[in-house]
Amino acid sequence: MSISSMRAVFQKLTPGQQGTLKVVFGAALGGALGFAYYTVVGCATGACPLTSNPVITTGMGTVVGAMMARG
Repeated sequence: MSISSMRAVFQKLTPGQQGTLKVVFGAALGGALGFAYYTVVGCATGACPLTSNPVITTGMGTVVGAMMARG
């Protein structure tokens, strides 16, 4: 599927559906980046409560990504 065809499908959606889709994609991207942060930076000793647990780091990335996509 090309970018132009995806753009055409996106423009056919209602404004409410477009907003929901943006938030879903933002949350997915944020979660992926949160998990990437855990794997690359992380905390090997376990002393860092936010970055030593992949669930917490991914969850925080998901929430931040959704909030940023919401605008």
